[in-house]
Amino acid sequence: MRARSVSWGRRDFLRRSGAVPSTLLLLALGRADEGRADAVSPTPACDDGHGSTPRQTAGPFFLPHSPQRTSLIETGISGPKIVLTGQVLSTRCRAVSGALLDFWHANDAGDYDVEGFRLRGHQFADSEGRYRLETIVPGPYPGRTRHFHVTVQAPNGSPLTTQLYFPGEQRNARDFLFDRRLLMTIDDQDGRKAARFDFVLPFA
Repeated sequence: MRARSVSWGRRDFLRRSGAVPSTLLLLALGRADEGRADAVSPTPACDDGHGSTPRQTAGPFFLPHSPQRTSLIETGISGPKIVLTGQVLSTRCRAVSGALLDFWHANDAGDYDVEGFRLRGHQFADSEGRYRLETIVPGPYPGRTRHFHVTVQAPNGSPLTTQLYFPGEQRNARDFLFDRRLLMTIDDQDGRKAARFDFVLPFA
């Protein structure tokens, strides 16, 4: 069966992902309006006293049982390639060996595959908590800026679901979920994009 992609607007996103309390929505909007998104730092290091990585909704597009793989590039996938690396740490700055990371995101046109596992996959961090994901830059869609979805879970721990954002995107300031603390660090040299983000898990 051919995979089907969908793209929903902001109202449908809110309806299908569950009601968002108005106070939380206002807070999210307030964060997005505070200055330029590309003028702030990514998530602080775990030893800066800022606690764990902020949580965000999984949204309506999550599918369980994604394949285990470190590259989401396959035949028919188009868009600028990007490599995302980083480390999974505890709030005590200790590497979380074997942490599970499950990634999913839209294609370059802003559509999600909801019948298959294109641009979806999970992996396990190495003994030093490091991970590496090869994929493409996702496209924005109505109401949302570019972003990756990810769930991170320490062995025998509780999952932390969040979203990662791209710096310098004009849509960041208008995205109702955007959180500057979830900005990746992006290096774009010679047309090769490299991103970094370190996850900090509570009680890991």
